[in-house]
Amino acid sequence: MVYRQCAVCYTDFWAAYAFIFPSLRHQPVGKDSGKTNHIERFNNTLRQGVSRLVRKTLSFSNKLENPIGAIWYFIHHYNYVLNQ
Repeated sequence: MVYRQCAVCYTDFWAAYAFIFPSLRHQPVGKDSGKTNHIERFNNTLRQGVSRLVRKTLSFSNKLENPIGAIWYFIHHYNYVLNQ
């Protein structure tokens, strides 16, 4: 996959990231740079959209396939709406 070879990863200054990402593609940035806001927005949207992963009382599923399917549906719907 070409995007993995060309992608730049923007992270905060946590030292563990230097061991995970190759140095040519890793760029530590501060919160005020705005480089990490897209992934943070997606994480918050995912958390709100798939509440069954957090709340076991109201949205609990006995089958593992149900929350996996909900996540799959949510991500595909999110990408479909985003690309229109």
